[in-house]
Amino acid sequence: MEQHWAAIIEAIGEDLQRPGLVDTPKRAAKAFEFLTRGYEQSVEEVVNNALFPSDSSEMVIVQDVELYSLCEHHMLPFIGKCHVAYIPTGYVLGLSKVARIVDIFARRLQIQESLTTQIASTIMDVTGAEGVGVIIEAKHMCMMMRGVEKQNSVMKSSAMLGSFRDSQKTRDEFLQILQLRR
Repeated sequence: MEQHWAAIIEAIGEDLQRPGLVDTPKRAAKAFEFLTRGYEQSVEEVVNNALFPSDSSEMVIVQDVELYSLCEHHMLPFIGKCHVAYIPTGYVLGLSKVARIVDIFARRLQIQESLTTQIASTIMDVTGAEGVGVIIEAKHMCMMMRGVEKQNSVMKSSAMLGSFRDSQKTRDEFLQILQLRR
C-alpha cells in the first residue's frame, strides 16, 4: 500500500524527497489501514458473547454514536452519528458492543444507506430482538469538498426492522425520543 501512496503522490506532481513528504506514503498507508480496519473484524469477535439475560422488553436506545467512514465512490470521509434502538426478547447487548458494531461496518468503504441497513440487520441477528431501528445522520466530504460544495447538507438514513417497521407506535416512540420528529 505504501508504494501505491507514493505513486499517487508523485502522480499529482509532488516530490517525495521534499522533507514534509519523505515518510508520507508510510504514514498514509498506516492511516488507511486504520480507517478500513472493519475488514479485519468480525461481529462474533467484537460481540464476544456480551449478551446478558434481561426481563426488559422496553426499547433500548443508544443515541449519538459517532461514526467515521469512507465513501466508496470517492474514498472521501463521511462523518456523523448513529442512533440505534432495539426491543429485547430476553437478552440485552453490552452497551459498548452497539458502538463496536457501528464501527465494524463504518470502517469499510461504504455508502450510508448500506451502512444503516448492515447495522440494523446485525443488531437484529445478534440480539434476536423484536425489532430494531437505526438512523444515521452524516456530513459527506464528497458533497462538501468537491462537486456541488454544499457545506451545510446532512444526509439522514434509516432502517426499521421487525416491530419498528410493523408498528407506527414503536417507530414514533423511537423518533420522539430522538427528537427527530418535526
